This record gives sequence, C-alpha cells and structure tokens, in this order.
Amino acid sequence: MKDLVLKGLRITVVSLALSGCNTPDNLYLDPAQPIEARVDNLMKQMTLQEKVAQMCQYVGLKHMQTAERDLLITEMEKSHAQGFYKNLHSTDVARMTEEGLIGSFLHVTDLEEANHLQSLAQKSRLKIPLIIGIDAVHGNGLCSGTTIYPTPIGQAATFEPALIEQASRETALEMRATGAHWAFTPNVEVARDPRWGRTGETFGEDPHLVGVMGAATVRGLQGNDFSNPENVIACPKHFIGGSQSINGINGAPCDVSERTIREIFLPPFKACLDANAYTFMMAHNEVNGIPSHSNKYLMTDLLRDEWKFDGYIVSDWMDIERLHDYHRVTESYANAFVLSVQSGMDMHMHGPDFMEALLEAVKDGRLTEKRIDQSVRRILTAKFKLGLFENPYFDEAKSKDLLFNKAHQQTALEIAHKSIVLLKNDGILPLDASKYKKIFVTGPNADTHVILGDWAVPQPEGNVVTVLKGLKDAAPNTTFSFLDFGWNIRTMDPAKVKQAAGMARQADLAIVVVGENSMREHWSEKTCGENTDRSDINLPGLQQELVETIQNTGVPTIVILVNGRPLGVEWIADHVAALIEAWEPGSFGGQAIADILYGKVNPSAKMPVTVPRNVGQIQSVYNHKLTSNWFPYAIGKNGPLFHFGYGLSYTTYQYTNLRLSKSEISTDETLTASIDITNTGQMDGDEIVQLYIGDDFSSVTRPLKELKGFKRISLKKGEQKTVTFDITPHMLSFYDMDMNFKVEKGTFKIMVGSSSRDEDLNTIELRVK
Repeated sequence: MKDLVLKGLRITVVSLALSGCNTPDNLYLDPAQPIEARVDNLMKQMTLQEKVAQMCQYVGLKHMQTAERDLLITEMEKSHAQGFYKNLHSTDVARMTEEGLIGSFLHVTDLEEANHLQSLAQKSRLKIPLIIGIDAVHGNGLCSGTTIYPTPIGQAATFEPALIEQASRETALEMRATGAHWAFTPNVEVARDPRWGRTGETFGEDPHLVGVMGAATVRGLQGNDFSNPENVIACPKHFIGGSQSINGINGAPCDVSERTIREIFLPPFKACLDANAYTFMMAHNEVNGIPSHSNKYLMTDLLRDEWKFDGYIVSDWMDIERLHDYHRVTESYANAFVLSVQSGMDMHMHGPDFMEALLEAVKDGRLTEKRIDQSVRRILTAKFKLGLFENPYFDEAKSKDLLFNKAHQQTALEIAHKSIVLLKNDGILPLDASKYKKIFVTGPNADTHVILGDWAVPQPEGNVVTVLKGLKDAAPNTTFSFLDFGWNIRTMDPAKVKQAAGMARQADLAIVVVGENSMREHWSEKTCGENTDRSDINLPGLQQELVETIQNTGVPTIVILVNGRPLGVEWIADHVAALIEAWEPGSFGGQAIADILYGKVNPSAKMPVTVPRNVGQIQSVYNHKLTSNWFPYAIGKNGPLFHFGYGLSYTTYQYTNLRLSKSEISTDETLTASIDITNTGQMDGDEIVQLYIGDDFSSVTRPLKELKGFKRISLKKGEQKTVTFDITPHMLSFYDMDMNFKVEKGTFKIMVGSSSRDEDLNTIELRVK
C-alpha cells in the first residue's frame, strides 16, 4: 500500500510539472527550462516568509520524538547530540513543513521518514521539496544496514585518493537510497593536536594530503555535477581552525597567525572548492577573536570575493546561537541570527526563532530582502540541480539493492586492507598458522562494533566482522580463547586483568586489541570522537596494565590499536613483538586485520600523522621549523614515536638513482624528479613513494620539509619501477614577508623516500635562478 501511495505522489509531482509548462506561474516546475530561469520564476512567487523558510533547517521528526520520549527538558537543553525545541513539538514541525516554513532537515536516518517529510512539503503552497542532510563521514553510517568504510584517518593512511573517491561515490548512492541529498563531509581540518577527539574524522596533519583526500571525497560525492540523480552535495568543514584550539578542546579558541591560516588551514578547503564543492560549513570556534559564524572575512571576503564561491554556507549545530550564549559577542539570539547572515551565512542548523529574527530585521531595515534573496537563490539552485522538483522521493525496493551491496562491501574491505599500518614487527608476522595453534585474544576492542568508529550507529551483527571473528575465520584450525572486557574502556575490571595473564600462559600467542571508543551510542562513556577531547594521549582505562601484564608472562604478544587519534604507546612499542595501527577500520575491519596478520595481504599503509611519545611533545608534526627542536628536552626522549609517512611491509624496498630533469631552473619553470624503486624482498607489495621539498634559505622561516606529492605503486618481488614527479612553481612557492605567494631564488632540497624520516629519504639539490 505504501508503494502505491509513493507512486501516486511521484505521479502527482510529475503531472504538476507537465501541466504547468505553459503557465507562467508554474514555469519553475518545467524541467526543460534553464535552472536560473526556474529559480527566478519561483522566487517571484515567494513571500518573504517563504524565502526565509528555505534558510531554516530542523532535525527529523523521529530524532525529535526520541528526545521527547527519552530525555527530560533539562537533559535535552544540555545535549549536543539530541535535537529538541523547547516550545515546539514534533507535530508542530510536521505542520510547519506542510506550510512551507522549513527548507531542510538533518538527522533523518531512514527512507520511510525521508519520503514522509517530502510528502508533507508537497502539501505546501509552492510545493518546494526539502533538501535532507546527514553526516555521512565514512559511509552513510548514521543509518542502519549501510556500508561503513574506515574512518577518514584510516582512509588517509591508504594514500590512494582514487579509492577514497570510489567509496564516496558509493556513499552517495547509499545516501540517496535513504532519502538524503547532502553529506556533511569531508572534514578537511588539519589535525595538529591529538588531544582533539575529532582527529580520526580528518585526513591527518598534512595540508597537501588532507586537500588531496578531501577533493577526492568531493568528486566522489558530487561527480562532475551533482545534477546526476546518483550524486549528492558535499560540504567541506569546519571553516576554520577547530583542529588547533588553544587546549585541544573542540570549539575552543583558535589563535594563529595569518601565515598559519594561509599555509596550513586554508589549502585543503581551496582544494575542495577547486573540486566544485557546493556548500561549506563553518566551525564551532573563534579564530583570532572572531567567531567563525560571524566572521565576515571568512564567509564573504575570502570565500565569496577572493575564492569566488557561489554555493551556500551552513552553520554547524546551533552555533549561531552560541554567538550569544558562548562567545558573548551579541546580546540576544535574535541579534546573533542577524549578525551571522549579515556576515555571509545562508542556512541555520537547526531550530526555531531564526525565521522570526530575520523577518523582523528586514522589517526594521537591518537586513535587506536582497540579502535574503542571495541565500535563497543558492539553496533553490541546489534543489533544482538535484532533481528534487521532479522527484523528491526514492523507491524503497531500489533502496534495498543499493545498501550494503557486494560491490560496496568489497570497497570497504579494500580500504581497510590498505589503511592498516604495521608499526613494529620483530619477525613474528606474518603468522604461521601451523606454529601458533593456541591463541589468546582479549582487550575491550576485540569483539565489539567499536571498529566502526565515530558517526556510525550499531549495525546488524551480520554486517560487522570484529577482530575476534576475523581471526577465527582466517584460521579455522586454530584454537582461540577469549576474555571479554566489554566495550566500556572506562570500567575495565582489575580482576580480569589478572585473569588475562593466566589465560595467556596457556596459549602460544597473545593478541591484545586496545585503543579507544568513538561509538556515538556510548556518548557518555566514549573516549574519543566528537566532543571527547583528552588531557593526555595514553591508553585510557586499564589497557596499559593489561598489555604489560600479558607481555610480562613471556608469551609472544601482538598489540592491535583500534583508535581515532595517535596514542602515546611508547612502552608497548618497545616491548611487544608486533604493533599494528588499525585505526577504525569499518564493517570489515576484523577481516582486514586477520588478512594482514596471516599474510594474505601485505601491509602497505603509511601514517598520516606523527605520533608523539606523550602529551608533552604536542605540538609534534613533521613539517616543523628548525628551531622547533632547537634544544632537546632535558628529561625524556626527543623525536616522535612514529614519523609521518612511516609504515612497514613484509617485503623491503630499495630507493636508488634520484635525479632531476634540470638541476637549475627559473622561477616559472617546471621540472621532473625521478627515482628507481626495487622490491628487494620475497613478497609482492605496494609501496607509497613520497616527495618532500625544503627551502634552504628564505625571507621568512619555512618548514624543514613539506609533502608535495605521493604515488602508490605495486611491485612484484624483484621488480623495479621508476617513479616520476612533476615539480611546479606552485610547489616551490610560499608566502613571503608581504604575504605574496611566490617562488624565491636559491637552493631547495628535493627529497624522495618511504617516509618523512631523514634516514628514509634520498636528497638532491635544486637551484632556482
């Protein structure tokens, strides 16, 4: 019956479009007309209230109903995850949708609700469809039954943007299949403080890598033009600086120079814009004293005027309100709404009072209707391009064929294989199944959905391969004993730690799966993820004690990290037989880990971040200045635990014969750098070849090295390949004393190798005349 109703709704929408083709008032319903003409025609018929409504976003009805059912008003007022409106019931929101007073929804997590909301919008006077957004950060993970890919930090570790573009293309399909059209991703903040809980939501610490991966995500989601019904809109976020707050806390002030803004934080966003990103989301935080949500320089002067951005800007979760109650830059919420729109904001996420404030501001002359029209035009253009006026619905039968299908599962597994970093191996890996017949497995992350990471809800059990399940499937003739600590890292049982030692002594090998918990269902107990920042980077709970207790039994011990940020695991790295950084590897994480442990897959991933030994080494990034290490620490070791770009393999690679096509160039010339790579080991493998450039002398201080390119290559054992990089003037340029982006004459170090470590790099000099 439901399908018949939906088909009837689709017929109604199409019939209206066809019947109105020759009616001037209904020109906007004619798909044969140019989009600009359709927007013009529709806006001429809209009241000011209907226009402002397009700038208003609300959470989905089911999301509201959950809060209304489960939380007290006092709890909802403090919640950063549950949407609720103090004087507005979910039934009121449904009525407003019918009246055309809402333009967008978020947190709509199933197709039935999405179609229902669209049917309500079709009852409005002008029948303007809704645009529905969702945080599809690594797959459409907030919806049950979808494909969950590794989190972005793991995606970055693959150094394979084409693969991430493919996953994003599949994510777009699964979003459409659940009724969504707008992905609040990629997060292209540059993560330079591992205390920050959202590190795993990013592509790491390097502006070039973050930009390449962010642009790949945008292309995958949007395609060349998101007017294709299989594409959705991307939304690079958070603009800007949230990843380097003064204390590592999400939303805390960011105080950095214009040079740092231009050199570190802006390039990834510009890369996404160059990939045609149509929306941007502002950041929670202030930048140099100006909250991002009222920052005219960022939204208008930079995005609009300098970068020529023609899409629309959306606020983050009720952050316009925080101009009043957190940042305290205006005396009321109403003034905050007006200030934000005056500064360049186009859409409010989420809730009431925004419309009333803007209508009053237009009435008293603080805002013009022309300014409102600018925002509405951008939003309506998106709705027309998405094809929502022709068909705002999605067929439920077709949806089932798209969600978690075989092709998407294979992509998720491939990314997991290529995202897992082998950090240490004393020769125990790959495992010999005939040697290790009794294996003890334990740790809070060994058999839970924590491997899915943040921005994912629990998935059907059959859709998730945990580490324990992956091991059992990979070695069916091995006896696995298991001690379950449960998912809550914060409440580990000390008695079980002692029990683990006894069980380990009965085994040939111990595999301990530790790390952090980013799962949103465990909001109050998680140790990582959004709004879960920490004052240290140690293993939380009793996990360090667990590893030490098992290692001290003398049984060979392998530690697997499942986590969303770099962790200071120096003792573990010094003592255990093997250490693996699995990040949060998604639906098939357990299978991927087992495939690597048993040698079915040769590990190839590289670290997209530097790993400090402890919190005292923050800030610890590879692209630092010489004076950052002017003096050694008086107590404690110097240098990171693991370097950016580092990662081991089961084979070995030799880099030889680094050469340049020219040893001397002028400032506007391009040249090539080439190097020979040979697989000198006994196993086929993939290697990630990295190009770094350093300026010997410059008018302002520069990093010792910066990543400027990378290539993933496959080499059979004994095979040699030549890898070539183009070196352009842009790669040699930087902001001089007057903030002019230019190439200066002098000598540059061209470095190519397997990581950012000096000992892993081949170096040659280039002179610029």
